[in-house]
Amino acid sequence: MTKRLEELFQFDKLEKQEDTTAPTTQTTEETKQAIIEIDATIDKIDAALPAVRDLDSSDRELDELAELATESFNSLSDLGFNVDSRYAAELFAVAGTMLGHALTAKTTKLQKKLKVLDLQMKKLKLDQDAAKNAGEDPAIETAHGQVLSRNDLLERLINSRPKD
Repeated sequence: MTKRLEELFQFDKLEKQEDTTAPTTQTTEETKQAIIEIDATIDKIDAALPAVRDLDSSDRELDELAELATESFNSLSDLGFNVDSRYAAELFAVAGTMLGHALTAKTTKLQKKLKVLDLQMKKLKLDQDAAKNAGEDPAIETAHGQVLSRNDLLERLINSRPKD
């Protein structure tokens, strides 16, 4: 690399800067406080979400656009069949473009609904995980077991069989 490029992109300053940041370790109290702050921020965001309005109006607008584009396609197709063949090609091309716009409007509406559904499912999963983690006690045993030798295990298996 040339000196001029190094000066332009300030590579010399990047090389001189060393990693002076030491890894930070937090105590459990600091971690709990950070989690509480993050949780409060998430609650603020959740409270702001229901205030968003007119989500359905965009659906109606996309439906109207798709309907207008479909009507335009139909009228241009009818006109294309009734004009001279040298002008019909251009009319059919524009009619195809209108049909493409209708398809795009419907696809956009569907993608928006799928994205909202995906976000709702992710939020539900996070809520379920948070509830599960909040209710768990690490001292709860999930199973009981015994340490047995091979001979003891074989003896128990033989004794548990019906004697026929």
